Parts: sequence; C-alpha cells; structure tokens
Amino acid sequence: MAEQEEFQAVVDAVQKAMGRLRENGRAAEEGRRVPDENITLLEQAGAFRMAVPRRFGGLGLGVAEQAEVVRDISRGCPSTGWDMTVWLTGAQMAALYPDQAQEEVFAGGSTRVSIGFAPTGVIVPTEGGYLLNGSWSYNSGCHSADWDCLAVMLERPDGTSEEFLALVPLSELSITDDWDVSAGSGTGSATTTAKDVFVPAHRLVGYEELMLGTTGNRWNSEESGRNYGVVSFIMSLYAAMAIGAARGAYELFLDRLPGRGITYTSWEDQAQHPLTQVQVATAANKLDAAEALSETWLRLLQERADAGVQPTDAEKAVVRGQTSFAAQLAKEAVELLYTASGASVIKRSVPFQRYHRDLLGFSLHALTQINVNHELQGRVLLGLSPDTTIL
Repeated sequence: MAEQEEFQAVVDAVQKAMGRLRENGRAAEEGRRVPDENITLLEQAGAFRMAVPRRFGGLGLGVAEQAEVVRDISRGCPSTGWDMTVWLTGAQMAALYPDQAQEEVFAGGSTRVSIGFAPTGVIVPTEGGYLLNGSWSYNSGCHSADWDCLAVMLERPDGTSEEFLALVPLSELSITDDWDVSAGSGTGSATTTAKDVFVPAHRLVGYEELMLGTTGNRWNSEESGRNYGVVSFIMSLYAAMAIGAARGAYELFLDRLPGRGITYTSWEDQAQHPLTQVQVATAANKLDAAEALSETWLRLLQERADAGVQPTDAEKAVVRGQTSFAAQLAKEAVELLYTASGASVIKRSVPFQRYHRDLLGFSLHALTQINVNHELQGRVLLGLSPDTTIL
C-alpha cells in the first residue's frame, strides 16, 4: 500500500507541474537543454527516485509505473520526457552493477544517469581499474546528469576486443556544447569527453552481462520483479514518451480550436467541419490504440520479471516491434492534426509545432526506427532468428 501511495504522490506532483513544463518548452528549445526549473520540479515530485531500489531510499517502481510518469512528463515537454527515458534507463542499468557501484550511484536515493551507448571510448588496465579516454555524442541529458554510463572497448593482448559499460561521474567528464538541431533541441544531447579518467574495476561490467542481467557481486542478483532487460525497458519508456507527447499535442490542438475558422471558406468554426471531426476522432483512436497495445508488453515484461527470468529473445524482438508501432501511431496522430492546424502553426510561439518536430526527430533514432523494429518482429514471427544482439 505504501508503495502505491508513493507512486500516486509522484503522479499527482508531475501532473501539477505539467503546466510549468509546457510553459518552459520554448526555453528548453532555445537553451538546448532541460531547464533547471524542470529538474527542480521533477526532483520535488520524486521522479528521479522511481528507478532507484528501495534499499537505497528510492521508490523501486515497476516499468509500468515509470512509463505512466514518463507519459505525463512528456505531455508537458517532449524533450524532458525523452531525457527522463534516458535517466531512468541509466538508473535501471546502474542497479545491475556490483554493490559497491550501486552504493556510490544511489547514495542520495535520487539520481540521474545518462547513457552513451555507442562504444566510442577505450579503456586500458591500470592499478585498481582502468584509464578511460573517448568522446560520446548524442549524450542526452548530460548537462543535468549525475553519472554517465558509457560504452567502451578493451583491446586484449591477442588482438581481440570486448565491449564494456563504464559508470563515470559527470563531474569527471567535459561537455562540448555542440547540440544544435531542429528536433529534440531541449534534450541537451551534447558530446561528453573523458581524458585519462580513472574507472575502478567495480564500475565496469561487460556489455552482454548487463544486457542479460547476469552481472554478479550484487545484492539483487537473485531478486525478482525488476530485471526487464535493458533494451525492452528503454523501448517501453520510449513508447510512453511518444504517446505522452502526442497526448500533449492533441490537447494543444483542441485548445487552439475554439473560435478558429477555415480561411478562404465560409466555415467560421472549424470544429463544425466534418473533416476536422474525422481527423480528431482518428487521432484520438490512434492514441487509445497505442495505449491499449502498451498494456501487452508491459504485462509481459512484469510477468517475466516476477518469475525471475528475462523475456526470450523472440519476445524481446516482439517488444521492439510493438513499442515502435505504438510510437508510430502516436506520431501519425500528431502529423494528422498538424495538417489541420493552419499556417499559423509554424510560428515558434505555437507550442504544437515543437511537439510535432520533436516526435519526428525522436522517431529517427537508430533504436526506434519503425522498419528496423518491424523487421526484427517479423523475423521471429516467421520462425527466424532476430539476427541482432541488441535485444
């Protein structure tokens, strides 16, 4: 009961802050990062405690609860919702590190962990750990993060190499202010750089171990209920972000509609036009369908986690397909309403256009590409292997 009450308190606080998140949307875009006020509001709401285990003073919420909060945050600001998706996934990943690393990352009970998934860094062994060098672009939310989970390569003496993920305090990295884009500008996905940064051995784990949740030396290695698989987890929150952002755009469309006519026609009230009615109904149904579909994979992931196992590779491939399809439905709903918004919608003072651009941009991410994810899903539905390890 206490956990449910704590979760509801987060939901209530986020919904109360939603108006300010929306008002700060233009500042996020122009500042090219999530505004400090948004961080403060979400910290006060307890949002950054959601993925922190209860052992460390966090809320330890399940994926469905975290997805609901991400959806509400994204209604207010898509870019803030995108960064929340990353930070929560980073915290979820940190909970798969050895106890010593968890104690460091979760020391305050609330944390933000950004992620650099591309293995563009290298490590070399040194006494007690490793020295890290490299740069990671598209490092979403790095300006406001406490830690960074960075993909790195270790070259073996025999010439082979292996991928690891290193947890590094943001204070030990430099940030290049190079994020200048037309979509998702508020995510602050700048480049971080490490130069001879020492990484102790307990803050380095193998890529495959982390993806499969098989890392050892941790208190929760046998705990059931929260090991969803990293890719399935982040895709679940991505879909929630897209649905929430589309809900926000839908609300903004309806807010602008009263008193609007259709230029160069005799229609003085656009809401009376049958085509507008059809468009609104179609958009609403796409969003409802996306939310209904989300219940399918969220239920599957929780059932597997409660049983102490991860989904099979085939199930993970289906999750990738379903989550990207739900996000596609959300994007289509916004695109439809955009065409019904008139030329004035392109003004930067009209928030709807930012939601539209952000969703189009987010859908281009390598992990969210609809055709790639449907190919994976289609392969397993046809009895073939997924043909990828990124599951």
